[in-house]
Amino acid sequence: MHSSPLTSVFTALRVGLHVLVTALAVVTAVRALLPGAPHPVAVVALTVLFLVIYFAGPALSGRRGGPSMWLTALTVVWLGLVVVAPDAGYLAFGLFFLYLHLLPRPWSLLAVAAATAIAVLGFGAHRGWSAAGVIGPLFGAGVAVGIGLGYQALFRESAERQRLIDELMSTRAALADRERTAGKLSERERLAQEIHDTVAQGLSSIQLLLHAAEQSAPEHPALQQIRLARETAAENLAETRRLIAELAPAALEGQSLAQALERICARAAAPALSTKLVVEGAPERLAMPVEAALVRIAQGAVSNVVRHAAASRMRLTLTYSDAEVLLDVVDDGIGIDPAVLDRSPAGSFGLAAMRSRVEQQGGTMVVESEPGHTAVTVAFPLEPTVAAPAGAEVADSPPALPDTTPGAHA
Repeated sequence: MHSSPLTSVFTALRVGLHVLVTALAVVTAVRALLPGAPHPVAVVALTVLFLVIYFAGPALSGRRGGPSMWLTALTVVWLGLVVVAPDAGYLAFGLFFLYLHLLPRPWSLLAVAAATAIAVLGFGAHRGWSAAGVIGPLFGAGVAVGIGLGYQALFRESAERQRLIDELMSTRAALADRERTAGKLSERERLAQEIHDTVAQGLSSIQLLLHAAEQSAPEHPALQQIRLARETAAENLAETRRLIAELAPAALEGQSLAQALERICARAAAPALSTKLVVEGAPERLAMPVEAALVRIAQGAVSNVVRHAAASRMRLTLTYSDAEVLLDVVDDGIGIDPAVLDRSPAGSFGLAAMRSRVEQQGGTMVVESEPGHTAVTVAFPLEPTVAAPAGAEVADSPPALPDTTPGAHA
Protein backbone atom coordinates (compact mmCIF):
# COMPACT_ATOMS: atom_id res chain seq x y z
CA MET A 1 0.00 0.00 0.00
CA HIS A 2 1.24 3.49 -0.82
CA SER A 3 2.14 5.49 2.29
CA SER A 4 -0.27 8.34 2.98
CA PRO A 5 1.28 11.83 3.07
CA LEU A 6 -0.73 12.55 6.24
CA THR A 7 0.66 9.59 8.19
CA SER A 8 3.31 11.78 9.84
CA VAL A 9 0.58 14.23 10.92
CA PHE A 10 -1.43 11.50 12.64
CA THR A 11 1.69 10.12 14.27
CA ALA A 12 2.55 13.57 15.62
CA LEU A 13 -0.99 13.99 17.01
CA ARG A 14 -0.83 10.62 18.79
CA VAL A 15 2.60 11.37 20.24
CA GLY A 16 1.34 14.80 21.35
CA LEU A 17 -1.64 13.21 23.12
CA HIS A 18 0.63 10.71 24.91
CA VAL A 19 2.93 13.52 26.07
CA LEU A 20 -0.04 15.60 27.22
CA VAL A 21 -1.61 12.81 29.27
CA THR A 22 1.74 11.86 30.79
CA ALA A 23 2.54 15.48 31.70
CA LEU A 24 -0.89 16.06 33.30
CA ALA A 25 -0.57 12.82 35.31
CA VAL A 26 2.91 13.75 36.51
CA VAL A 27 1.71 17.23 37.53
CA THR A 28 -1.17 15.65 39.47
CA ALA A 29 1.19 13.25 41.29
CA VAL A 30 3.85 15.88 42.05
CA ARG A 31 1.33 18.37 43.46
CA ALA A 32 -0.09 15.58 45.64
CA LEU A 33 3.36 15.15 47.22
CA LEU A 34 3.63 18.82 48.23
CA PRO A 35 3.31 19.56 51.97
CA GLY A 36 -0.29 19.78 53.06
CA ALA A 37 -1.74 17.95 50.02
CA PRO A 38 -4.46 15.43 50.97
CA HIS A 39 -4.12 11.68 50.34
CA PRO A 40 -0.64 11.71 48.72
CA VAL A 41 -0.21 7.92 48.68
CA ALA A 42 -3.64 7.28 47.16
CA VAL A 43 -3.15 10.01 44.53
CA VAL A 44 0.27 8.70 43.47
CA ALA A 45 -0.99 5.09 43.35
CA LEU A 46 -4.05 6.00 41.31
CA THR A 47 -1.95 8.18 39.00
CA VAL A 48 0.50 5.36 38.34
CA LEU A 49 -2.42 2.97 37.75
CA PHE A 50 -3.98 5.51 35.38
CA LEU A 51 -0.77 5.70 33.29
CA VAL A 52 -0.34 1.93 33.28
CA ILE A 53 -3.89 1.44 31.98
CA TYR A 54 -3.49 4.28 29.50
CA PHE A 55 -0.35 2.83 27.88
CA ALA A 56 -1.84 -0.67 27.90
CA GLY A 57 -4.46 0.50 25.43
CA PRO A 58 -2.62 -0.57 22.21
CA ALA A 59 -2.25 -4.11 23.60
CA LEU A 60 -6.02 -4.34 24.17
CA SER A 61 -7.10 -2.74 20.90
CA GLY A 62 -6.91 -6.00 18.95
CA ARG A 63 -9.24 -7.89 21.31
CA ARG A 64 -12.99 -8.01 20.96
CA GLY A 65 -14.46 -5.34 23.22
CA GLY A 66 -10.95 -4.34 24.29
CA PRO A 67 -11.22 -0.59 23.53
CA SER A 68 -14.51 -0.29 25.45
CA MET A 69 -13.13 -2.12 28.48
CA TRP A 70 -9.95 -0.03 28.35
CA LEU A 71 -11.84 3.27 28.16
CA THR A 72 -14.18 2.21 30.99
CA ALA A 73 -11.26 1.23 33.26
CA LEU A 74 -9.47 4.49 32.49
CA THR A 75 -12.59 6.51 33.30
CA VAL A 76 -13.17 4.66 36.61
CA VAL A 77 -9.59 5.31 37.77
CA TRP A 78 -9.92 8.96 36.74
CA LEU A 79 -13.13 9.28 38.78
CA GLY A 80 -11.23 7.91 41.80
CA LEU A 81 -8.52 10.51 41.22
CA VAL A 82 -11.10 13.31 41.02
CA VAL A 83 -12.37 12.29 44.46
CA VAL A 84 -8.96 12.39 46.18
CA ALA A 85 -6.90 14.87 44.08
CA PRO A 86 -7.80 18.54 43.39
CA ASP A 87 -5.77 18.58 40.16
CA ALA A 88 -7.16 15.34 38.64
CA GLY A 89 -9.70 17.36 36.71
CA TYR A 90 -6.92 18.39 34.30
CA LEU A 91 -6.67 14.78 33.10
CA ALA A 92 -10.15 15.16 31.61
CA PHE A 93 -8.55 17.06 28.73
CA GLY A 94 -6.75 13.90 27.59
CA LEU A 95 -9.89 11.80 28.08
CA PHE A 96 -11.86 14.16 25.83
CA PHE A 97 -9.79 13.09 22.81
CA LEU A 98 -10.21 9.40 23.67
CA TYR A 99 -14.00 9.75 23.96
CA LEU A 100 -14.19 11.59 20.65
CA HIS A 101 -12.00 9.03 18.90
CA LEU A 102 -13.37 5.77 20.32
CA LEU A 103 -17.06 6.46 20.90
CA PRO A 104 -19.66 7.01 18.17
CA ARG A 105 -21.73 10.14 18.06
CA PRO A 106 -23.66 11.32 19.97
CA TRP A 107 -22.21 9.21 22.79
CA SER A 108 -18.79 10.79 22.38
CA LEU A 109 -20.19 14.30 22.85
CA LEU A 110 -22.29 13.17 25.83
CA ALA A 111 -19.18 11.59 27.41
CA VAL A 112 -17.24 14.84 26.93
CA ALA A 113 -20.08 16.82 28.49
CA ALA A 114 -20.28 14.43 31.46
CA ALA A 115 -16.49 14.50 32.01
CA THR A 116 -16.56 18.32 31.85
CA ALA A 117 -19.31 18.47 34.48
CA ILE A 118 -17.40 16.05 36.75
CA ALA A 119 -14.19 18.11 36.39
CA VAL A 120 -16.07 21.30 37.30
CA LEU A 121 -17.62 19.59 40.33
CA GLY A 122 -14.23 18.21 41.37
CA PHE A 123 -12.59 21.63 41.25
CA GLY A 124 -15.50 23.14 43.16
CA ALA A 125 -15.48 20.45 45.84
CA HIS A 126 -11.74 20.71 46.52
CA ARG A 127 -11.02 24.42 46.01
CA GLY A 128 -14.36 26.13 46.17
CA TRP A 129 -16.42 27.55 43.36
CA SER A 130 -14.86 30.09 41.02
CA ALA A 131 -15.23 31.35 37.48
CA ALA A 132 -11.85 29.85 36.53
CA GLY A 133 -12.93 26.45 37.84
CA VAL A 134 -15.92 26.50 35.50
CA ILE A 135 -14.47 28.25 32.46
CA GLY A 136 -11.28 26.18 32.39
CA PRO A 137 -12.92 22.77 31.88
CA LEU A 138 -15.51 24.25 29.50
CA PHE A 139 -12.81 25.89 27.41
CA GLY A 140 -10.74 22.70 27.39
CA ALA A 141 -13.79 20.66 26.30
CA GLY A 142 -14.50 23.11 23.47
CA VAL A 143 -10.90 22.98 22.24
CA ALA A 144 -10.84 19.18 22.45
CA VAL A 145 -14.11 18.87 20.50
CA GLY A 146 -12.82 21.22 17.79
CA ILE A 147 -9.52 19.38 17.47
CA GLY A 148 -11.23 15.99 17.61
CA LEU A 149 -13.71 16.84 14.88
CA GLY A 150 -10.92 18.31 12.77
CA TYR A 151 -8.88 15.14 13.30
CA GLN A 152 -11.80 12.97 12.18
CA ALA A 153 -12.32 15.09 9.06
CA LEU A 154 -8.60 14.90 8.31
CA PHE A 155 -8.65 11.14 8.86
CA ARG A 156 -11.58 10.68 6.47
CA GLU A 157 -9.84 12.78 3.84
CA SER A 158 -6.64 10.78 4.31
CA ALA A 159 -8.53 7.48 4.00
CA GLU A 160 -10.24 8.67 0.82
CA ARG A 161 -6.94 9.89 -0.60
CA GLN A 162 -5.31 6.58 0.28
CA ARG A 163 -8.13 4.73 -1.45
CA LEU A 164 -7.67 6.85 -4.57
CA ILE A 165 -3.90 6.34 -4.52
CA ASP A 166 -4.30 2.58 -4.16
CA GLU A 167 -6.85 2.55 -6.99
CA LEU A 168 -4.52 4.62 -9.16
CA MET A 169 -1.58 2.31 -8.48
CA SER A 170 -3.72 -0.74 -9.24
CA THR A 171 -5.03 0.85 -12.44
CA ARG A 172 -1.53 1.81 -13.54
CA ALA A 173 -0.29 -1.73 -12.98
CA ALA A 174 -3.27 -3.13 -14.86
CA LEU A 175 -2.71 -0.70 -17.75
CA ALA A 176 0.98 -1.59 -17.92
CA ASP A 177 0.12 -5.27 -18.00
CA ARG A 178 -2.53 -4.64 -20.62
CA GLU A 179 -0.07 -2.67 -22.76
CA ARG A 180 2.45 -5.51 -22.59
CA THR A 181 -0.24 -8.03 -23.49
CA ALA A 182 -1.53 -5.83 -26.29
CA GLY A 183 1.98 -5.47 -27.69
CA LYS A 184 2.49 -9.23 -27.70
CA LEU A 185 -0.89 -9.83 -29.31
CA SER A 186 -0.27 -7.13 -31.90
CA GLU A 187 3.07 -8.65 -32.88
CA ARG A 188 1.59 -12.15 -33.05
CA GLU A 189 -1.27 -10.85 -35.18
CA ARG A 190 1.17 -9.05 -37.47
CA LEU A 191 3.22 -12.21 -37.92
CA ALA A 192 0.09 -14.25 -38.57
CA GLN A 193 -1.02 -11.75 -41.21
CA GLU A 194 2.41 -11.69 -42.84
CA ILE A 195 2.53 -15.49 -43.03
CA HIS A 196 -1.02 -15.55 -44.36
CA ASP A 197 -0.32 -12.96 -47.04
CA THR A 198 2.98 -14.51 -48.18
CA VAL A 199 3.60 -18.18 -47.45
CA ALA A 200 -0.02 -19.32 -47.24
CA GLN A 201 -1.10 -17.43 -50.34
CA GLY A 202 1.96 -18.66 -52.23
CA LEU A 203 1.31 -22.29 -51.32
CA SER A 204 -2.34 -21.90 -52.27
CA SER A 205 -1.33 -20.49 -55.67
CA ILE A 206 1.16 -23.30 -56.24
CA GLN A 207 -1.54 -25.82 -55.36
CA LEU A 208 -4.00 -24.25 -57.80
CA LEU A 209 -1.42 -24.14 -60.62
CA LEU A 210 -0.45 -27.77 -60.11
CA HIS A 211 -4.10 -28.77 -60.03
CA ALA A 212 -4.63 -26.91 -63.31
CA ALA A 213 -1.63 -28.74 -64.81
CA GLU A 214 -3.16 -32.07 -63.76
CA GLN A 215 -6.45 -31.13 -65.40
CA SER A 216 -4.91 -29.87 -68.67
CA ALA A 217 -2.44 -32.74 -69.23
CA PRO A 218 -3.87 -35.93 -67.73
CA GLU A 219 -1.48 -38.06 -69.86
CA HIS A 220 1.66 -36.08 -69.06
CA PRO A 221 4.60 -38.40 -68.23
CA ALA A 222 5.34 -36.34 -65.10
CA LEU A 223 1.74 -36.47 -63.85
CA GLN A 224 2.70 -38.51 -60.78
CA GLN A 225 5.34 -35.96 -59.78
CA ILE A 226 2.89 -33.08 -60.36
CA ARG A 227 0.31 -34.79 -58.16
CA LEU A 228 2.95 -35.42 -55.48
CA ALA A 229 4.02 -31.77 -55.62
CA ARG A 230 0.38 -30.63 -55.27
CA GLU A 231 -0.17 -32.92 -52.27
CA THR A 232 3.04 -31.67 -50.66
CA ALA A 233 1.92 -28.08 -51.19
CA ALA A 234 -1.46 -28.95 -49.64
CA GLU A 235 0.21 -30.50 -46.60
CA ASN A 236 2.48 -27.50 -46.15
CA LEU A 237 -0.49 -25.16 -46.56
CA ALA A 238 -2.31 -27.04 -43.79
CA GLU A 239 0.76 -26.76 -41.53
CA THR A 240 1.04 -23.06 -42.32
CA ARG A 241 -2.62 -22.50 -41.45
CA ARG A 242 -2.11 -24.30 -38.14
CA LEU A 243 0.85 -22.01 -37.45
CA ILE A 244 -1.32 -18.98 -38.24
CA ALA A 245 -3.97 -20.32 -35.85
CA GLU A 246 -1.38 -20.59 -33.06
CA LEU A 247 -0.09 -17.06 -33.72
CA ALA A 248 -3.56 -15.52 -33.95
CA PRO A 249 -4.46 -13.71 -30.69
CA ALA A 250 -6.57 -15.71 -28.23
CA ALA A 251 -7.84 -18.21 -30.78
CA LEU A 252 -11.45 -19.34 -30.54
CA GLU A 253 -11.39 -22.71 -32.17
CA GLY A 254 -14.55 -23.63 -34.06
CA GLN A 255 -16.22 -20.22 -33.66
CA SER A 256 -17.50 -18.17 -36.55
CA LEU A 257 -17.62 -14.38 -36.62
CA ALA A 258 -21.33 -14.43 -35.72
CA GLN A 259 -20.67 -16.75 -32.78
CA ALA A 260 -17.91 -14.47 -31.51
CA LEU A 261 -20.21 -11.44 -31.72
CA GLU A 262 -22.97 -13.42 -30.01
CA ARG A 263 -20.58 -14.17 -27.19
CA ILE A 264 -19.73 -10.46 -26.83
CA CYS A 265 -23.46 -9.66 -26.56
CA ALA A 266 -24.02 -12.40 -24.00
CA ARG A 267 -21.18 -11.17 -21.81
CA ALA A 268 -22.43 -7.57 -21.95
CA ALA A 269 -26.02 -8.48 -21.07
CA ALA A 270 -27.20 -7.43 -17.60
CA PRO A 271 -30.52 -6.90 -15.80
CA ALA A 272 -30.36 -3.24 -16.78
CA LEU A 273 -29.07 -3.80 -20.33
CA SER A 274 -30.80 -5.88 -22.99
CA THR A 275 -28.51 -7.00 -25.83
CA LYS A 276 -29.24 -8.61 -29.18
CA LEU A 277 -27.28 -9.73 -32.23
CA VAL A 278 -28.87 -9.69 -35.69
CA VAL A 279 -27.18 -11.22 -38.75
CA GLU A 280 -28.52 -10.07 -42.12
CA GLY A 281 -27.57 -11.56 -45.48
CA ALA A 282 -25.72 -14.74 -46.29
CA PRO A 283 -22.60 -15.13 -44.09
CA GLU A 284 -19.35 -15.32 -46.03
CA ARG A 285 -15.81 -16.27 -45.14
CA LEU A 286 -13.76 -13.11 -44.61
CA ALA A 287 -10.02 -12.65 -44.45
CA MET A 288 -8.63 -13.30 -40.99
CA PRO A 289 -7.48 -9.66 -40.41
CA VAL A 290 -10.96 -8.37 -41.29
CA GLU A 291 -12.75 -10.80 -38.96
CA ALA A 292 -10.26 -10.03 -36.19
CA ALA A 293 -10.80 -6.29 -36.73
CA LEU A 294 -14.61 -6.72 -36.57
CA VAL A 295 -14.36 -8.63 -33.29
CA ARG A 296 -11.98 -6.08 -31.74
CA ILE A 297 -14.15 -3.16 -32.86
CA ALA A 298 -17.24 -4.85 -31.44
CA GLN A 299 -15.41 -5.35 -28.16
CA GLY A 300 -14.48 -1.67 -27.96
CA ALA A 301 -17.91 -0.37 -28.93
CA VAL A 302 -19.75 -2.72 -26.56
CA SER A 303 -17.34 -1.85 -23.76
CA ASN A 304 -18.12 1.84 -24.32
CA VAL A 305 -21.83 1.14 -24.06
CA VAL A 306 -21.46 -0.88 -20.86
CA ARG A 307 -19.15 1.62 -19.16
CA HIS A 308 -20.40 5.00 -20.29
CA ALA A 309 -23.74 4.93 -22.09
CA ALA A 310 -26.16 4.08 -19.23
CA ALA A 311 -28.25 2.36 -21.92
CA SER A 312 -31.12 -0.05 -21.45
CA ARG A 313 -30.92 -1.62 -24.94
CA MET A 314 -28.07 -2.41 -27.28
CA ARG A 315 -28.20 -4.08 -30.69
CA LEU A 316 -25.39 -5.43 -32.87
CA THR A 317 -26.19 -5.93 -36.55
CA LEU A 318 -23.83 -7.81 -38.85
CA THR A 319 -24.84 -7.30 -42.49
CA TYR A 320 -23.43 -9.14 -45.50
CA SER A 321 -24.17 -7.37 -48.77
CA ASP A 322 -22.86 -7.98 -52.28
CA ALA A 323 -19.98 -5.53 -51.99
CA GLU A 324 -19.26 -5.09 -48.29
CA VAL A 325 -19.79 -6.33 -44.76
CA LEU A 326 -21.14 -3.90 -42.16
CA LEU A 327 -21.23 -3.94 -38.36
CA ASP A 328 -23.60 -1.60 -36.51
CA VAL A 329 -23.53 -1.14 -32.72
CA VAL A 330 -26.60 0.87 -31.64
CA ASP A 331 -27.72 1.80 -28.12
CA ASP A 332 -30.31 4.07 -26.49
CA GLY A 333 -27.95 5.60 -23.92
CA ILE A 334 -27.01 9.16 -23.04
CA GLY A 335 -24.88 9.60 -26.15
CA ILE A 336 -21.29 10.69 -26.65
CA ASP A 337 -20.18 14.13 -25.54
CA PRO A 338 -20.04 16.39 -28.64
CA ALA A 339 -16.68 17.69 -27.41
CA VAL A 340 -15.32 14.14 -27.73
CA LEU A 341 -16.70 13.72 -31.24
CA ASP A 342 -15.44 17.13 -32.32
CA ARG A 343 -11.86 16.40 -31.30
CA SER A 344 -9.57 16.15 -34.29
CA PRO A 345 -8.90 13.88 -35.95
CA ALA A 346 -10.80 10.94 -34.50
CA GLY A 347 -12.23 11.80 -31.09
CA SER A 348 -11.25 9.95 -27.94
CA PHE A 349 -8.50 7.37 -27.69
CA GLY A 350 -10.92 4.44 -27.93
CA LEU A 351 -12.67 5.82 -31.00
CA ALA A 352 -9.31 6.72 -32.56
CA ALA A 353 -8.03 3.18 -31.98
CA MET A 354 -11.14 1.69 -33.60
CA ARG A 355 -10.92 4.08 -36.55
CA SER A 356 -7.23 3.27 -37.04
CA ARG A 357 -7.97 -0.47 -37.00
CA VAL A 358 -10.72 0.04 -39.59
CA GLU A 359 -8.54 2.13 -41.88
CA GLN A 360 -5.69 -0.39 -41.69
CA GLN A 361 -7.99 -2.94 -43.32
CA GLY A 362 -9.31 -0.49 -45.91
CA GLY A 363 -12.69 0.07 -44.23
CA THR A 364 -14.71 3.08 -43.14
CA MET A 365 -16.18 4.07 -39.78
CA VAL A 366 -19.05 6.45 -38.97
CA VAL A 367 -20.22 7.54 -35.50
CA GLU A 368 -23.62 9.15 -34.95
CA SER A 369 -24.68 10.17 -31.47
CA GLU A 370 -27.40 12.08 -29.67
CA PRO A 371 -29.20 11.48 -26.37
CA GLY A 372 -31.23 8.30 -26.75
CA HIS A 373 -29.46 7.04 -29.89
CA THR A 374 -25.81 6.29 -30.60
CA ALA A 375 -24.67 4.24 -33.60
CA VAL A 376 -21.16 3.11 -34.51
CA THR A 377 -21.03 1.74 -38.06
CA VAL A 378 -18.01 0.13 -39.72
CA ALA A 379 -17.85 -1.26 -43.24
CA PHE A 380 -15.26 -3.39 -45.03
CA PRO A 381 -15.34 -4.09 -48.76
CA LEU A 382 -15.68 -7.73 -49.77
CA GLU A 383 -12.99 -9.06 -52.06
CA PRO A 384 -14.31 -10.83 -55.18
CA THR A 385 -14.01 -14.57 -54.79
CA VAL A 386 -12.73 -16.88 -57.52
CA ALA A 387 -14.11 -20.38 -57.67
CA ALA A 388 -11.37 -22.89 -56.97
CA PRO A 389 -11.11 -26.22 -58.79
CA ALA A 390 -12.42 -29.22 -56.95
CA GLY A 391 -9.98 -30.60 -54.42
CA ALA A 392 -8.03 -27.35 -54.09
CA GLU A 393 -7.79 -25.57 -50.75
CA VAL A 394 -8.31 -21.87 -50.21
CA ALA A 395 -5.95 -19.95 -47.97
CA ASP A 396 -8.25 -17.08 -47.10
CA SER A 397 -10.33 -18.92 -44.48
CA PRO A 398 -9.53 -17.49 -41.06
CA PRO A 399 -8.07 -20.04 -38.68
CA ALA A 400 -9.13 -18.24 -35.49
CA LEU A 401 -10.73 -15.20 -34.01
CA PRO A 402 -9.44 -12.94 -31.22
CA ASP A 403 -10.71 -13.10 -27.66
CA THR A 404 -14.18 -11.62 -27.31
CA THR A 405 -13.90 -10.12 -23.85
CA PRO A 406 -14.75 -6.39 -24.07
CA GLY A 407 -11.63 -4.47 -23.29
CA ALA A 408 -11.28 -1.20 -25.22
CA HIS A 409 -12.79 2.04 -24.03
CA ALA A 410 -13.41 5.46 -25.41
